[in-house]
Amino acid sequence: MTKKITVNTLKEMKLAGEKIASLTSYDASFAKLQDEAGIDVLLVGDSLGMVLQGDKTTRNVTMNDMIYHTRLVNNVRQRAMLISDMPYQSYTTAEQAVKNAKKLVNEGGADLVKLEGGEEISEIITAIKNSGIPVCGHIGLTPQSFSTSDGFKVQATTQEAAEKLKQDALAIEAAGCDCMVIECVPAEVASDVTQTLDIPTIGIGAGVDCDGQVLVLHDMLGITGKKFRFLKNFLEGNDSIAEAIKAYISEVKNKSFPAAEHKF
Repeated sequence: MTKKITVNTLKEMKLAGEKIASLTSYDASFAKLQDEAGIDVLLVGDSLGMVLQGDKTTRNVTMNDMIYHTRLVNNVRQRAMLISDMPYQSYTTAEQAVKNAKKLVNEGGADLVKLEGGEEISEIITAIKNSGIPVCGHIGLTPQSFSTSDGFKVQATTQEAAEKLKQDALAIEAAGCDCMVIECVPAEVASDVTQTLDIPTIGIGAGVDCDGQVLVLHDMLGITGKKFRFLKNFLEGNDSIAEAIKAYISEVKNKSFPAAEHKF
């Protein structure tokens, strides 16, 4: 039996300087390929609203959607750690947040739940953590904040905004986050935050200095046709989806992805 990745594993990887490779995952077939390829973290993202359901926002994804897709991934993963997104308006109060987090863990099989936001959700994070459920934070670009994809822009581009991002990161770390996604911020800002925190950071469009990287699976396979600066089509030059996933993991691990052309 291959040793499962845990929160402690991620922290050990940060200390050792070993990069964490993560991808989104929504179903058993892809999850099995990803797990066998050696992915460290599978993220059942509410990005499924856009990738699978065809919406222009993540806001219409329900708790039932998240539980269902988390369960599909959990059914087949053997090694990878499983993080599941708390969907829009599923954590407006501490009581509601704990109830829904427990559903993602107990019914879906998630190891951690992920919440978007900074210092303003500190009490929510603490409540979930106190209930015995590990938490992944998410700062920078937070897609649930936008009703359409038009608002998806680089964040923390001024000194004031960069300092606010750093303070948010410190606040939610103190509240109990075990790891943190940093999305679409200048590489130098993400690097500063990563060095400041004790917990691992996983970047998307945040430069190579984060402790790990995550991409939406369908984006890195070129299926969605998106051309964001931080993306790379790993299916190009590889003979199969499995080989593309292995190439992604390898390039994250050896720090060749993201390269200079992928950063803001």
